Amino acid sequence: MNAKILPPENLTTPYYLPHNNEIDLFNHAFNKQLPVLIKGPTGCGKTRFVEYMAKKLDLPLYTVACHDDLTSSDLVGRHLIQGQNTVWNDGPLTKAVRHGGICYLDEFVEARKDTTVILHPLSDDRRILPLERAGEILKAPKNFMLVVSYNPGYKNVFKALKPSTRQRFLAMRFNYPKAAKEQEIVMKESGIAPFRAQQLVSLANAFRNIKDQDLEEGASTRLLVYTAQLIESGFNPIDACIAGLIEPLTDDEETIDALMSVVQATFG
Repeated sequence: MNAKILPPENLTTPYYLPHNNEIDLFNHAFNKQLPVLIKGPTGCGKTRFVEYMAKKLDLPLYTVACHDDLTSSDLVGRHLIQGQNTVWNDGPLTKAVRHGGICYLDEFVEARKDTTVILHPLSDDRRILPLERAGEILKAPKNFMLVVSYNPGYKNVFKALKPSTRQRFLAMRFNYPKAAKEQEIVMKESGIAPFRAQQLVSLANAFRNIKDQDLEEGASTRLLVYTAQLIESGFNPIDACIAGLIEPLTDDEETIDALMSVVQATFG
């Protein structure tokens, strides 16, 4: 299982520009002990926002990348053999509930349905985590918060949250930043010149406008930063766009040609 646990002292405050009122909403949710669902396209800043808030609230962050093979035991824990003994080993969700902190389940919709059910008693007013195999019921402390995220752009009947799960969360929707903010982010993260950042953001927005026609997903802010870092290091801008924007977005040759024409028009 891909889980990352960071205590507050090991967290750095990432550069983050607010989209809307998400910081206030997150703070209120934490103070009222309410779970939060964050939805938005790939690379728009969902994970960075959670890392930013964990640092601001001085809380440990337990991050789990969800996938088809994620089991409930991966989250809550299991018995392990140590020498001649069988010992219970907490999973990341249980550690967060037991000790406090933010448990962040990234791309939560990818988890198996039987895994998501274990969150129900933890994400309503009970705030408990039953550990049936350990014979224990944990009550979440005030400094525990459950946060999940997913990309609603992947429309798949088999990859959707049940209403009984969705309605246990406050929800906030993220999107790509407005052009001026995205330019500022790209410049801050890469050190690239303002006019180059403006070119890249304009290019990304042109790509996003053809999403759902030829592209499954729009160009993310993350990819813009990668491309800007290549250009800033001395890489040819067109080659940087091929490696940083076009090839990660599609394998279709006709679509690649169409995107290349936009790149050529932008950079000449």
